[in-house]
Amino acid sequence: MFQQLKNIDTAFSHVRLFTLAIILACVFICCYTVYKSYALITSTQQRIYILSNGKALEAYSAERKDNVPVEARDHVKMFHHYFFTLDPDDKMIQGNVSKALYLADISAKQQYDNLRENRYYSNIISGNISQTIETDSISIDLNSYPYHFAYYSKLRILRATSIVIRSLITEGHLRNVARSDNNSHGFLIERWNTLENKDIKTINR
Repeated sequence: MFQQLKNIDTAFSHVRLFTLAIILACVFICCYTVYKSYALITSTQQRIYILSNGKALEAYSAERKDNVPVEARDHVKMFHHYFFTLDPDDKMIQGNVSKALYLADISAKQQYDNLRENRYYSNIISGNISQTIETDSISIDLNSYPYHFAYYSKLRILRATSIVIRSLITEGHLRNVARSDNNSHGFLIERWNTLENKDIKTINR
């Protein structure tokens, strides 16, 4: 009889141990499932799909601080592209300059007004001159705010009889502003100043 009771007690201990193991395994599986589900939802929320020409393209969201160097350089590049890319067409000039002025403060507007008063744009139209800009490099100091930048480039001025290559170096500062359709990077150029704008080569046509 005592042996039978002992067997029952041992069996009960085994059942209790087996039940405890099953419960712990279930808890582990539930916790792992919740963790993986949360990770999947987080990953899914960071994905952005852009519809372009009938195709869904996947993009990823990121913190602004991760993209500051890239966005800052592109902001400076696009400002100079719009400001200095000119053709003998008044509407084209006005359109490009308007886009540029959304990206900078009054210092850019003052330089535009000075060029207009000196009949720079009128001379481009009357002389059938085209002007393009090629970026050499952009340096941005992210250690202090607002961020100081220096822009190095070459201007290519196409005239009827010659092509003039000019060295253009400018500097300024970048501060954060709200993003908009006219300013997608959310920066504004301040205290924009031209350090160098000189001829380096003339090619006869």
